[in-house]
Amino acid sequence: MGKYAIKRLIQIIPVLIIVSIAVFSIIHLIPGDPAEIMAGSNATDEQVAALRHQYGLDKPIWSQYLIWLENVATGNLGYSLTNGFPVNKLLLQRIPATIELAIAAAIIGTLIAFPLGIIAALKPGSFIDFFSTLFSALSFAVPSFWLAILLILLFSLQFKLLPPSGRPDFSEEPIEHLKSLIMPALTLGIAMAAKLTRYLRSSMLDVLHQDYVRTARSKGLSERSVVVRHAIRNALIPVITVFGLQIGDLLSGAIIVESIFSWPGVGRLTIQAISWRDYSILQASVMFIVFAFLLVNLLTDLTYGLINPRIRYE
Repeated sequence: MGKYAIKRLIQIIPVLIIVSIAVFSIIHLIPGDPAEIMAGSNATDEQVAALRHQYGLDKPIWSQYLIWLENVATGNLGYSLTNGFPVNKLLLQRIPATIELAIAAAIIGTLIAFPLGIIAALKPGSFIDFFSTLFSALSFAVPSFWLAILLILLFSLQFKLLPPSGRPDFSEEPIEHLKSLIMPALTLGIAMAAKLTRYLRSSMLDVLHQDYVRTARSKGLSERSVVVRHAIRNALIPVITVFGLQIGDLLSGAIIVESIFSWPGVGRLTIQAISWRDYSILQASVMFIVFAFLLVNLLTDLTYGLINPRIRYE
């Protein structure tokens, strides 16, 4: 497994380079001139040209990319075109908030999906099975931004139970911090639970009709033992794949949710960078999301061997 992990980590490098070229090219196609935004509406052409030269924006795109790649190789992600702040520090400030939101959403999604999907598979045609199907269909149909707005209207404006936005410092206001986490995590967690419930129910139904499950029952094992020791473990393989993809989606899908709830994470920073035409921040934040997605996929593949020892990484 160790050699496989190292090999996969090495493979991530060319993928990141290819993605960085694509992202760098697409970012520079965004309408608007960062130099004009930095200079302001009253700036002269000479002032705008001086800013372009200062930040290297007057050079060809391929030259700008090579300079950026050289800086990244030394651990320097550049400086914000808007305020001159180091991009490294900006990302380090925002990453903990995004990871916190992703973990909270994953916990909520798991707590909803696993009981609902397993019970629905064990009792097909029951009310729980019907409810799980309805829950998945509705959650698939409802966009995350619309659900976020509904939660704000309900819990913030109507009942005034939760703050509509922001992220207070946990060390200073721990209760308010946790309150501010509930709605954005719930918005992402419900979307995740919908997919997990559907896949877990389908996988469990398939496993429960396998011969080894019938054999376990014929040996006199209790239903609980059959489900826990035999069915669930083998049903988790396809579910883990979906779970890993969903974790990656949480990091990328948090862009809209973070903006709605003013959650100070990488997603909101990305939206702000697009508005500011800040190429340095936008390139770094998108590359972080891509790297996190690739890393989660690697961890997902390694988890297969822990669930099913018969899997070999050759």
